[in-house]
Amino acid sequence: MDFQKLLAYCQADLPATMNCLRQAVEIESPSNSKPGIDRLAHFFAREFKNHHGKVSMLEQPVCGNGLIAEFWSKPKSAVAGRRARRRKPLLLIGHLDTVWPEGTLARMPFRIRNGRAYGPGILDMKSGIAIGLAAIRGLQALGAEPPCPVRFLLTSDEEVGSRAFRKKIEAEARQAKAVLVLEPAAEGGALKTARKGVGEFEIRVHGRASHAGINPERGVNAIMELARQLRRLEKLVDPRRGLTLNVGVIEGGTRPNVVPEFARAVVDVRIPRLRYGKRIEEKILGLEAIHPEARLDVTGGINRPPMEHIHTEELYGKAWAVAWRLGFEVGEASTGGGSDGNFTAALGIPTLDGLGAVGDGAHALDEHVVIRELPRRTALLAGLLMAL
Repeated sequence: MDFQKLLAYCQADLPATMNCLRQAVEIESPSNSKPGIDRLAHFFAREFKNHHGKVSMLEQPVCGNGLIAEFWSKPKSAVAGRRARRRKPLLLIGHLDTVWPEGTLARMPFRIRNGRAYGPGILDMKSGIAIGLAAIRGLQALGAEPPCPVRFLLTSDEEVGSRAFRKKIEAEARQAKAVLVLEPAAEGGALKTARKGVGEFEIRVHGRASHAGINPERGVNAIMELARQLRRLEKLVDPRRGLTLNVGVIEGGTRPNVVPEFARAVVDVRIPRLRYGKRIEEKILGLEAIHPEARLDVTGGINRPPMEHIHTEELYGKAWAVAWRLGFEVGEASTGGGSDGNFTAALGIPTLDGLGAVGDGAHALDEHVVIRELPRRTALLAGLLMAL
């Protein structure tokens, strides 16, 4: 196809993309708000239907609903139809939920300043969904038809672990030729070709309370026991290999003059390779009390496998070639954060992440996207759909 014509269309279509993005940002959709997420799901369902998408809502009883939208499921020609039936679809995945609580929009409204658009969830990742829709719109406007059907899967609980949608993500990925993740780009617009796996563990220590002044020897200090266990965990860290650990929550005790009978810690673990996961789980879940009268309860595990480079490099090469034909270069990067692309790559499905917007401040008060980059990201995605 004519890539310069595609880019020109995406640039002319920017107002439509911005209008869609503004409406999406102004529908607050924190992970714990089923009504908010359901409203956003219905908004995008209407947008997909307006662009000839075949839409199915994925009803959820507790968390927000998700949706699937398919395009080009009925090719124009009989030859294309036979070809498409033999080919697996391309799967675009994104999430509707954000980390921002309801009411954030009042103090952090959608706004444009110095070429940047701001608002809660605008970068992570409502702009990615808007880019995906704009890419579909661009190909339709130019009469271009990808060689495979294109399916969107939008979930509602990515920010809290994808527990409700993981099986659906994996089932859709197994049927797909490749997975394109609409999460934000890395610094400088780079695509994400590796992500660390993520684990979470909780360590609960049970001791025995006593008076800290009169009979401290009768007590079993749960906080001291927990501190000893955390020193053990420090030995598992290997920064050179990218294996990191963070004690993010710690609780315990009631008063300074009481030997604490209970303490707990929540630990975040990041692994760059799948083979590290089993060893880390065995080490942490196998912790034993140092004080003979203390008791430990340790739960958790690796809940997102890593997205390893071997499953992304071929797709990145094709994306680089598309960007070159559009007149710019796109780099690659690895990141410690996880996404739903971790699940698909771990299945061995070719996966490429970071195809969303360029910006900064995800999960921060200055969350924003760079407006001038939106047409290029749209054209890159549309071109990649054609190239695959």
